[in-house]
Amino acid sequence: MTNTKGKRRGTRYMFSRPFRKHGVVPLATYMRIYRKGDIVDIKGMGTVQKGMPHKCYHGKTGRVYNVTQHAVGIIVNKQVKAPCEPNYSLAVCYVLKGTY
Repeated sequence: MTNTKGKRRGTRYMFSRPFRKHGVVPLATYMRIYRKGDIVDIKGMGTVQKGMPHKCYHGKTGRVYNVTQHAVGIIVNKQVKAPCEPNYSLAVCYVLKGTY
């Protein structure tokens, strides 16, 4: 067999829901209010495929820089080539608001 090269390869446990947390996503997840400057953790959810962040952003912490009706823009420091530069990702994802 050839090597797998898909977007979601190696995410079997990363995007899976915790034990006894399967099913419908609570509405409080979608009703949460984000403002510019909030520090958030990015966590992809396997039950919602639309707007899922790439696996390289899973578990990363970033700062909200753009809020629209359907998405939240987050600045994440990601290493591109040699230095660690801020990378702008716009994704609808399960974002945990931290108390930092």
